[in-house]
Amino acid sequence: MKVLQSETVPYREVAQDGAAECRMRELITAADGAPTFAMRQFDLGIGGNTPFHSHAWEHEVFIISGEGHILTTGGDERSVHAGDAVLVAPGEEHSFINDGEFPMRFLCMIPVEQACCR
Repeated sequence: MKVLQSETVPYREVAQDGAAECRMRELITAADGAPTFAMRQFDLGIGGNTPFHSHAWEHEVFIISGEGHILTTGGDERSVHAGDAVLVAPGEEHSFINDGEFPMRFLCMIPVEQACCR
C-alpha cells in the first residue's frame, strides 16, 4: 500500500496547445505500482481550461472544488460544481473550463498505460 500527501507531488504545467492556466500532479501511476488506473490532480486557475481534445480511452473525473463547465462534442456545455462526478466516454471531445470566481480542482482517473510517470 502507498499513502502520499498530494502536496508533496510537484505540479507540471499542461503544455498542450489550447491549455490555459492549467497544471497537473500525477498522484498515482505505474511508477507507484498501480497496475490498472492512474490518478491525476488538475488545477485550473480562474479563466483557465484544459485543451479541447479526445482520446481512445474513458476517464472518470471528480470535481473537488470550484465550478465551471465542460465543453463537449457539438458545442454542448455541461455545468460542473464541487462534488460532481463525470464520465468522459472514449472518443468524446471535451474541455474543462473554469468560469467561476475561484480556482477549480479535480481528480482524473485514466488507464495507467496512458499516464506519464514521475
